Amino acid sequence: MKTHTLDEVQNELIGAIGTAERDLFEYELQMDLIGKAIKQTRRERNLTQEELGKLIGVQKAQISRLENNASNVTMDTLLKVFTALKAKVKLQVELPNLSVHIGQP
Repeated sequence: MKTHTLDEVQNELIGAIGTAERDLFEYELQMDLIGKAIKQTRRERNLTQEELGKLIGVQKAQISRLENNASNVTMDTLLKVFTALKAKVKLQVELPNLSVHIGQP
């Protein structure tokens, strides 16, 4: 029986690094992790979805959608949620000739 490395299996199942399929998979995974982190932190802060929504000016349904699929949210809303949850936010963008670092205290 032939054994395979994790990289080989990932490349076979979700595409090689740099392919559109792999990029989409990794994007969706990151958005899912952000949603789960928001939900976990909201619960740790003993906030309901409705209470968090009121803190940032949105309906409970939008918080629910955000926790289940963060890919359909604006940066503005996402930053408001993190601010309401008292999260420290750092954004790092690296382009070929430019590096931008943005952070909240």
